[in-house]
Amino acid sequence: MGERVLIVGATLIDVKGKPTAGLAPGTSNPSHISVSRGGTARNVAENLSHLGAEVTLISAVGQDLTGDRLIKQTANAFVNVDYIQQIEGENTGAYIALLETTGSLSVALDDVSVMNHISPDYLNRNRALFRDADMIMMDGSLSEEAMKTAVRLATHYEKPLCADPSSARLAYKLRPYLPDLHLVVPNEVEAAELCQFNVLDRDDPNKILHLARMLVQKGVKHVVLTLSDFGLDYATTIETGYIPPRYSEMVDSTGTGDAVTA
Repeated sequence: MGERVLIVGATLIDVKGKPTAGLAPGTSNPSHISVSRGGTARNVAENLSHLGAEVTLISAVGQDLTGDRLIKQTANAFVNVDYIQQIEGENTGAYIALLETTGSLSVALDDVSVMNHISPDYLNRNRALFRDADMIMMDGSLSEEAMKTAVRLATHYEKPLCADPSSARLAYKLRPYLPDLHLVVPNEVEAAELCQFNVLDRDDPNKILHLARMLVQKGVKHVVLTLSDFGLDYATTIETGYIPPRYSEMVDSTGTGDAVTA
């Protein structure tokens, strides 16, 4: 049996559109559109389960067909879904990504209001999950109050805590807890937001690696900074470096950071 990992955060439906011949604003664009299961926390949970970990997911979905489907599909990946709440009157969270023809993200929309039901009270009532885990991971979809509670419980039980910001818009919530993090896995935009540092030249690998070093200086023990189709940077208290990608073509960047987190 593998390590016991508790993951707290979003379970969403992903809708992705990739234009077949460029992107023209203000009109409909011929595209390939796909629908799949998503959510940073849920994606990490499924990936870790495939890697042999014993994973429990704390999350929230609507009491609807989409929520039913996501719970069933996640359970089929051998993730413990007993602590995914189904909330009456709420829609299951959704993420809509518009991709460039290269597969990189152009713009995205998300609706994660249902995640407010992952409350401090719900986490405290299930504090035994924190006690029994070998490692804890949270994503940026948590409310500030729930995130504070998750950090407090992880600290109380002396468990390593990992985090994925989920988006640049949500990254600010992690700033107070950087010294508490064993690992953080942002992309370059999220890392800049965490550091409150404006990177003018994102094509300069040294500038991006500097962000990873800054996060270590702020107290994070291990940083993995994903660079879409350019690989990743990493930093610890004793070393920094760059790992190039091991594929020949980017098909779709959605979820790649979550796989790296796992």
